[in-house]
Amino acid sequence: MPGHPHGKPAGVACSHLLPDLRCALFGRPERPQVCSSLRPQPAMCGDHRTAALDYLQALEQATSAGAAAAGPTMC
Repeated sequence: MPGHPHGKPAGVACSHLLPDLRCALFGRPERPQVCSSLRPQPAMCGDHRTAALDYLQALEQATSAGAAAAGPTMC
């Protein structure tokens, strides 16, 4: 991933996140497949920004390298 040669650690903001919270790589070929394939759903976004960030944090933790050995933690 550009800017994250060893992957983006969970809990660390992406280096391509602009001040207005948009992705600087959106629509560009170097945008990672994981980002391009993400399709937010109402359950993921919640009713407010904090709910969405909580969901993303749980997703990052569930897919981190250490989580693979422990098994899935999300539905």
